Amino acid sequence: MSEEIPEVDYVEGTGVPIRGNDIDTDQVIPARFMKVVTFDGLGEFAFFDLRFDDDDNEKDHPFNEERFADANVMVVNSNFGCGSSREHAPQALVRWGIDAIIGESFAEIFAGNCLALGVPTVTADTETIEALQDWVDEHPDETIEVDVEAETVTYGDQTIDVTVDDAQRKALVEGQWDTTALMKSNTKAVADTAASLPYVRSDD
Repeated sequence: MSEEIPEVDYVEGTGVPIRGNDIDTDQVIPARFMKVVTFDGLGEFAFFDLRFDDDDNEKDHPFNEERFADANVMVVNSNFGCGSSREHAPQALVRWGIDAIIGESFAEIFAGNCLALGVPTVTADTETIEALQDWVDEHPDETIEVDVEAETVTYGDQTIDVTVDDAQRKALVEGQWDTTALMKSNTKAVADTAASLPYVRSDD
């Protein structure tokens, strides 16, 4: 049994700027929306409490703006995805349509959960990120190119250097980011290893 895992060495698309430091996972996906059997449909609840008031009236938020409706590259600030380690946060963003996130910094567990979905989390300094957010605001229909392997982001007429964690870059570029698919494609090797371990009981 084998399962093809796509390489993620390059992402391109339009951007959406999400401004603010320390945006935690509860803001990305409020806890009351996590009572689901599958992750399907979580996208509509991304940033829900930041997007709607108690009467479900829209607030001023980029995810509510038509000009960002088809964006797939999110540009964030510092310590994005902090707080609870809930995997629902990146799941909601992916189901909204996000394929890559560029930011100043990310909470480690959030970045790991993004990697498990094949979503690069690349970083740059504050000044660079704020300039990119301003550009996205002014050019919502123009393309951002994220080169994971080369560690660059290209937009408008410029290319900036970004940082991709070495382990993340290797996993994405070599198509080794989906650990579940890797195990499924190596079931015999997993079974053989399990059988060789003295503390794993066999029913045979």
